[in-house]
Amino acid sequence: MQRLTEDPIDFAALTESVRSTDSGAVVLFLGTVREMTEGRRTDSLDYEAFGPMAQKKLDEIEAEVRRRWPLDRVAIVHRIGRMELGEVSVAVAVSAAHRGEAFEAARYVIDTLKQTVPIWKKENWHDGTSEWAHPGVESTGSNRGTSP
Repeated sequence: MQRLTEDPIDFAALTESVRSTDSGAVVLFLGTVREMTEGRRTDSLDYEAFGPMAQKKLDEIEAEVRRRWPLDRVAIVHRIGRMELGEVSVAVAVSAAHRGEAFEAARYVIDTLKQTVPIWKKENWHDGTSEWAHPGVESTGSNRGTSP
């Protein structure tokens, strides 16, 4: 299961969706809205996506991760819209027979998602400014546009 949603992510249900008696390992990754980023205080984040292309990329990531590792189940959910501090913005759950494969696959999923899926993040700062962070570009300050 791969999807975008405007609803809060039920990560307990997501975890249960990948559990099975065929798997001895379940790995769950949660990306959450943190308060401090590069020394700046965040108030909230806004995520936007090009839905059809994002869904296609999520499907491609699942196909690739299944090609590389012997997995049982894979679930990827990314939120779109406004998120407050502490909220879960992305969840990846992977199950496999062994923990090494599950950990490696989960890391591949989140790293590839951040690099290739057309989801954009606007960081809303405590000082009233905001900046867009672009997919696939490391945060250096030079990759962001500011707005008052």
